[in-house]
Amino acid sequence: MQEHKHFTDKVVTRFRLSERVLRHNLCRRLSELLDWDFLYQQTHALYSHTGQPSLDPVVFFKLVLVGRLENIASDRRLVAHCALRLDILCFLGYEVDEDFPWHSTLSRTRQLYPAAVFEYLFDHIFAQCVAAGLVAGDTQTVDSAPVKASASLDSLRPKQPPVAPTMHLAGQPSTPPEPVNHGQPVPAHQLRREAARQAKRRALPGGLGASMRKRSCCATRRTTAPPTPRPASPSSPAEPGP
Repeated sequence: MQEHKHFTDKVVTRFRLSERVLRHNLCRRLSELLDWDFLYQQTHALYSHTGQPSLDPVVFFKLVLVGRLENIASDRRLVAHCALRLDILCFLGYEVDEDFPWHSTLSRTRQLYPAAVFEYLFDHIFAQCVAAGLVAGDTQTVDSAPVKASASLDSLRPKQPPVAPTMHLAGQPSTPPEPVNHGQPVPAHQLRREAARQAKRRALPGGLGASMRKRSCCATRRTTAPPTPRPASPSSPAEPGP
């Protein structure tokens, strides 16, 4: 018999968040193995003894860690993402019906802490991960980005291999030192192509940019005519001169 499942949005009377998160979940393992209480002492001097309660420093730095693990750079997206994940809620210590902090609170809290606090957090948490066996150390990841060099191609010169220092005794003929090659040689076709390009560049008349039309700057000069004397009116005769 074919079954049709019907959904009833009812109030759950018994629900424990820790029972809904798997034992091997990464967030649960981090919550069980890492100690975050050292953050209270590191950030105690940055808060006042009066005013409204702030965001828990441990919760904030856990959110920062979740943002790096989930590759989320926006605070608005991070808050919306964490509110939908039961394992992250358990890691942060939030209940299902508990309100999440505003994304602007994360931005203001991030501006409160200096860079030294983040560096100390990274070193301390990384040391705990190594001690707990979460870091194997057999895989290395290098992040890089190509950056265009601000250099002229006309300044390229063949790189001379360094010469290793040698020692010889006085009174005995010394042997010439052998060059030490630490890098991979450039292919011959690239050297020929670069030499042809530089030769073609040197054959051009004039310097760099000589073929471009020169711009002429025109200055506008303002001239002011001297004021024209007005004739004296009949009702007000002009004053006699000296």
